[in-house]
Amino acid sequence: MLSLDRKLLRDLWRLKTQVIAIAMVMAAGVATLVLAVGAYRSLDETRETYYERYRFADIFATATRAPEWLADEIAKIPGVAAVETRIVETAILDIEGFSVPATAALVSMPEIGDQVLNRIYLRQGRTPDPAHSDEIVVNEAFAKAHGFGPGDTFHAIIDGRKRKLVIVGIALSPEYIYALGPWDLMPDDSRFAIGWLSRKAIEAAYDLDGAFSQVSVKLMRGASLDDVIERVDVLLARYGGRGAYGRKDQQSHAFLDAELKQLEAMARILPPIFLFVAAFLINMILSRLVALEREQIGLMKALGYRSLTIGMHYMKFVAAIALVGVVIGGIAGTWLGFGLTRLYGDFYHFPFLVFLWGADIYGIAVFITVGAAALGGARAVWSVVRLPPAVAMHAPAPPRYRRFLTNGWLRHISQTNIMIARHILRWPVRAGLTVFGISLSVAVLLASLFSFDSIEFMIDFTYFQADRQDATLEFTQERPVGVISDVERLPGVLAAEPVRTVAVKVRYGHVERRVPVIGKPAGTDLSRVLDTDFRPVTLPETGFAPSDALAEILGVRVGDIVEIETLQGRKRIVEMPVTAIIQGYLGLLSFMDIEAVNRLMREGPMVTGVHLAIDEAEADALFAEVKDMPMVGSIALQKKSLEKFRQTLAENISVMISVYAGLAMVIAFGVVYNSARIQLSERGRELASLRVLGFTRGEVSWILLGELAVLTLASLPLGWAIGYGVAWVTVQGLQSELYRVPLVIDRQTYAVSSLVVLGAAAISALIVRRRIDRLDLIEVLKTRE
Repeated sequence: MLSLDRKLLRDLWRLKTQVIAIAMVMAAGVATLVLAVGAYRSLDETRETYYERYRFADIFATATRAPEWLADEIAKIPGVAAVETRIVETAILDIEGFSVPATAALVSMPEIGDQVLNRIYLRQGRTPDPAHSDEIVVNEAFAKAHGFGPGDTFHAIIDGRKRKLVIVGIALSPEYIYALGPWDLMPDDSRFAIGWLSRKAIEAAYDLDGAFSQVSVKLMRGASLDDVIERVDVLLARYGGRGAYGRKDQQSHAFLDAELKQLEAMARILPPIFLFVAAFLINMILSRLVALEREQIGLMKALGYRSLTIGMHYMKFVAAIALVGVVIGGIAGTWLGFGLTRLYGDFYHFPFLVFLWGADIYGIAVFITVGAAALGGARAVWSVVRLPPAVAMHAPAPPRYRRFLTNGWLRHISQTNIMIARHILRWPVRAGLTVFGISLSVAVLLASLFSFDSIEFMIDFTYFQADRQDATLEFTQERPVGVISDVERLPGVLAAEPVRTVAVKVRYGHVERRVPVIGKPAGTDLSRVLDTDFRPVTLPETGFAPSDALAEILGVRVGDIVEIETLQGRKRIVEMPVTAIIQGYLGLLSFMDIEAVNRLMREGPMVTGVHLAIDEAEADALFAEVKDMPMVGSIALQKKSLEKFRQTLAENISVMISVYAGLAMVIAFGVVYNSARIQLSERGRELASLRVLGFTRGEVSWILLGELAVLTLASLPLGWAIGYGVAWVTVQGLQSELYRVPLVIDRQTYAVSSLVVLGAAAISALIVRRRIDRLDLIEVLKTRE
């Protein structure tokens, strides 16, 4: 073994704790990159494989009652590869032992042969027999929530009649990976089900013999999505078509796609922070190691070692640290990535998982990590290469301190505090870099923990400011406004507010979106419309009020004129002024006065649902009545929805945030500990001298650790500012048409982030303090090292 290689191993062992601290920061960056990219690729590949195997459609369209022969016309459209028609309706479920009404989406299955598109994956049992109209296949999540298996039964209100259904199969579907009930924010498997019945059973129940209410289309490769959608809309227009839409607007796919974009954003934002800190630490430790070994470097050059050979020796030191970080980070990232993928797989109910951890992920991680380490050590190595032997063998000139630090008000400060201040001001760049490094750990913590604040703000806005109703009933079809009186007479109903929802296309210039228009009466109190300043808005008798997300996409402001095309009932295209911009975080929504919506549809006073305030003491009686109401298609319960939202938050998001918080603590410990250890190496002779002169162990420790305390405290405000910026970038990366995350950071989050970093700094200080207490005064005074 070469002598320089033996020296390398000795240096690595001598500085093992610092090396491990830096390697752990690198490992955090590698782990974040590997788990984010690996989980993203695995989930994306799983989704695509699932879609391909089970023929997930590219286009979906809904109609009121379209004749079956229209499917042949749709199949003739250029670019169409396959067409399947079906009937999809909603129904209220009555489950024994479950007082709360559940809702189901009932989907027809072909009587002969398999499904052409959107095929189900049978976990247990079989498909319904067309000869038995009471047989049903239910989705696996719903079955698990109620402990159902083949042979179990429940009741459903199908087209006004209560029917007993027998479960013959349990299945999954690519169309319902994310099964979201009406008015819910999170899937609630106990209250929302997907049920597949034979086509014959649904046709008879809803009087749709020889007709369909939904059509799915699969495109040929290279076909124009927009052209096919336009042709489908033309064909369905006469039959109550509500506008065809592509896969990207299909609810389940859109939510899963948004989740994958979050993983992609995480891979772009967090790893660079960790690797930047690692590069900073390597630069710090290597620069100071070179300074301490200045005379050795001069001696090696005088003995004939080339500058390049000595430079490569120190680059090997950097490479060894990077290698340790890559190995630890690769193993941790793979383990966390598999866990995260399984977590998503369970949440989204995939029938299988395709793990895709290619060698290129690790290659990229190695390249980026080693590159960051090399950049961090480049400056220190360059100083080695250009240092002349004669200069290197001389001790460096002692530092010069400014005289003003001993004058004036500083005379009233203790000697140890003056030493701390003078040392910080003598090395301002070094102090600034240490402050910056510690501030990054504060920033990562802040950028992780703010998610809880933002979500709590969304919960408060959604459940306690805007939609404050206890329940929402949605009718099977439009009803005369007089139905509100019937609802108000139900047991436990304290107040009722009507609502009408209509599907429209909104255009402004060349931009258009398919959105629901929600009509509400003036002066609503249960379900309120709030502007971007969170003030209640009274919707005018004429005019259109888009959510802020929709307004931003369309590029409209108050006073602009938009074009609205109705997608149901009598087709109309009208122009309306934008009268207000509404605050909204979930989906693309728009609002109008309910009377204006009825005029838009050229109909009398009609409603599609009602918001309720209910007496909890009579809730069971109300639910029993609702289960027997043929006009009710679904019921949403705000408290149940909120409970599910918080449960999902605790199960999924908390896991991810805990991982990020742990990684941020690694940064904090790595920066503070390395700063303390390097300063102890540099100032060991000085500190030992002070002990000989009569300073106590506590005073000597304070000189070193007090400086670190000052720098740590100084890093907090900077960390808050950087963390706010990182949080803002994260929020921008998470924005989608499905939801917008508000940037909200509470004071408590600033405090928690700071306390965690201070705690990590305190642990580092205690470790270094033990080393100070064990200083061998005689030995230290003999040598600079």
